[in-house]
Amino acid sequence: MASHHVLILGGHGNIAQKLTPLLLRRSWTVTSVIRKQEQVPTIEKLGSGLPGKLNVLVQSIEDVASEQQAQDILNKVKPDYIAWSAGAGGKGGPEATYKVDRDAAINFVKAAAATPSVSRFLLVSYNGSRRAAAPWWSAEEWDEYNKKVNYGILATYFQAKIAADEALYEATKKPGSSLTGICLRPGTLSDNPAGKVVLGKIPHVKGNVPRESVAQVADALLAADGVKSGWFDLLEGDESVDAAVTKAVKEGVDTAEGEAIYKQ
Repeated sequence: MASHHVLILGGHGNIAQKLTPLLLRRSWTVTSVIRKQEQVPTIEKLGSGLPGKLNVLVQSIEDVASEQQAQDILNKVKPDYIAWSAGAGGKGGPEATYKVDRDAAINFVKAAAATPSVSRFLLVSYNGSRRAAAPWWSAEEWDEYNKKVNYGILATYFQAKIAADEALYEATKKPGSSLTGICLRPGTLSDNPAGKVVLGKIPHVKGNVPRESVAQVADALLAADGVKSGWFDLLEGDESVDAAVTKAVKEGVDTAEGEAIYKQ
């Protein structure tokens, strides 16, 4: 199996810390970008006894204010895959959310799309980050969720995430694009142990999924042969991670269906 070099942006985050050892178990190289020097020992421990190579880069993603600054990091690290699991986490108010979740994410998407050696970009978002109900959801459930979450408690986060999700989609669906954009869209995150999942056209917008399952699905999607650009919604379900990923890739799942940006 080919070896890859994955740049993890937001490496100290919960999902990223669960994803890092999974990638290293594949004998891949991981460069984990974290914000603070004091976080280095926590990340270095994740590679203990594993066959892959782990590098740690201390760099504030919030400060990546242009495509060129993102490009400078790509030029320095030279990854062929990118996994974005960064977020302001509500700290620093709306300004920080827009700087990290929207602006820095879009800068890395643009830089990756302009770098032929980068072939996959996995962006962790959330399943409600969309402008219209998925056609397979109940309109009533969506309207209630959309009002309460996207235009209520997560309003700033929604505006930041949908902009980044759409930027990745549009960059990777362009004719001639060599970048595959995987938008992984879990429901409400929990700290339960990993379990079975449903991936793709999930039956409801509401639902939970363990962070550990999100990491396992991200790992499997990055490693999957033949994965195409698209949106992949994720909840707890009744399929193993490997079976769910294999099926979603084979079927060419793209849950952006129903959105204005959707392209078959």
